[in-house]
Amino acid sequence: MPISVVMPALEMAQETGKLISWLKKEGQQVAKGEPLLEVETDKAVMEVEAPGDGILAGIKVREGDVVPVGQTIAWLVSPGEKPPAEAAPVVAAARGSAPAARTAASPVAAGEPFPSLGARISPKARRLAREYNVDLSRVRGTGPEAAITTDDVLAAVESAATPPAQVAASTAEALSPVARLMAERTSQSWTTTPHFYLTRDVDATALIASRVRLAPVLEKDHGLKLSHTDLLVALVSRVLAKHPRLNGTWNGSSVQPNPEVNIAVAAAVKDGVVSVVIPQADKALLAEISAQLREKAERARAGRLHPADISGATFTISNLGMFGVDSFHAIITPPQAAILAVGRIADRVVAVNGQPAVRPMMTLTLSCDHRVVDGAQAAVFLKDLADAIAAAGDHLDR
Repeated sequence: MPISVVMPALEMAQETGKLISWLKKEGQQVAKGEPLLEVETDKAVMEVEAPGDGILAGIKVREGDVVPVGQTIAWLVSPGEKPPAEAAPVVAAARGSAPAARTAASPVAAGEPFPSLGARISPKARRLAREYNVDLSRVRGTGPEAAITTDDVLAAVESAATPPAQVAASTAEALSPVARLMAERTSQSWTTTPHFYLTRDVDATALIASRVRLAPVLEKDHGLKLSHTDLLVALVSRVLAKHPRLNGTWNGSSVQPNPEVNIAVAAAVKDGVVSVVIPQADKALLAEISAQLREKAERARAGRLHPADISGATFTISNLGMFGVDSFHAIITPPQAAILAVGRIADRVVAVNGQPAVRPMMTLTLSCDHRVVDGAQAAVFLKDLADAIAAAGDHLDR
């Protein structure tokens, strides 16, 4: 029986995916779980595995096409079997270009406003339209059956914000998909999430000592270069396991506890930031955390992330210490309850037993969603984390 290959949903609220390349040719044998195609989302290019065994047949989508999620784009068939006959899939337009294809039932003619009555609009697109005060009756949909997508709304926002007669095209900077998504999500979080912040200076002496002690061992045994971020992921995850509220999720009306502690680490990529995820970090060995961070950060920079690399996060760490930043306030990634901003480790004069002393200090800033966490709960978590860092050697192993 033929197996349908569909455009997958690799991210929350994803509506379309762009086919970058087929990794197998039509007529080739494919095994279940084998990389079959590469898809570009708003975050990165990701490999998609074959859903079953069979011969790749009936490819309906070319490289570069943008296709709605759930659309059949090819089939896997048995020897001698033919793929089912189907109409060509709807191919959504890339932003800034004309639609590559449109169904015959589409009521929209080129250049005409989209009629609001009866128009299909995704919930995310409707929310964005309210946020940016976009008149949906003037927006042409490029989704399946001319549905209005978030890209259509964002295009309308950009069009309204740029007076063509006054701004030269050469001065406009087009955002990459990653940068555009980051702008959208941070705007959403900043305007809808009630943030509050707690800041604490922490003595990093034990953290540095742990790195000095463990780095040669990990390099010798695993070929890994240990970083302070690796150590922080291990420490934060272990403390977070004792504070389920900080590891919870806001679901719109109540707090949803998460059974796993999955730590996201913000990684800089071209034109934006991507958060790679270490699943069940509280149960992982330090070597496993370090290896995963390296591998996933490299894939992020190369634009070759896997869906599992960026999904399921319950808490985020953003470390800008390597850029010489002393402290900063990070914006929460919904639906997570908190994010930890980490500054650089620098020598400072502090009071130790009533006397001035020089210590390597680090500033931690915890951003919290006040719907999920109150100040006292956040303060206890931050205290426990500071204590764990001050006694890092007792909490870390390889």
